[in-house]
Amino acid sequence: MMSEKRLLLLNGPNLNMLGTREPEHYGSHTLAMVEDDCTALATSLGFRIDCLQSNHEGELVTAIQNAIKTHDVIIFNAGAYTHTSIALRDALSLFDGIAIEVHLSNVYARESFRHKSMIAPVVNGVVAGFGAQSYLSAIHAASGLLQQQTKS
Repeated sequence: MMSEKRLLLLNGPNLNMLGTREPEHYGSHTLAMVEDDCTALATSLGFRIDCLQSNHEGELVTAIQNAIKTHDVIIFNAGAYTHTSIALRDALSLFDGIAIEVHLSNVYARESFRHKSMIAPVVNGVVAGFGAQSYLSAIHAASGLLQQQTKS
């Protein structure tokens, strides 16, 4: 474990459209607002946070690979790639820190193709259905898991 706790907030395709894209599912928060809220909380919990959004699967894979040596935590909303990307699953399986899958909407209350996550089996947990609060809950969970690890 590194002396400074580092968190990567990673967002996948179409999340740059938050605030305007399907507000009935994703709410009215913009990605900038989500990142600001997450930065404030993460900083208060002692994390240094890096935020990245990409619509490109390969860029997300590279970000995860780079985080292997630099970050303690990944909070990841893979968007539609959640349900399709073996590449992201494989990259996350290499990460030995804490990884949490996040979704703004309750994916189980939506179309059936959203019910299967390729990445859930290789992360510590999933937070879904609480809008922008899902991210904050994931950060709290990650902080708690890190504290448990330090006590062990």
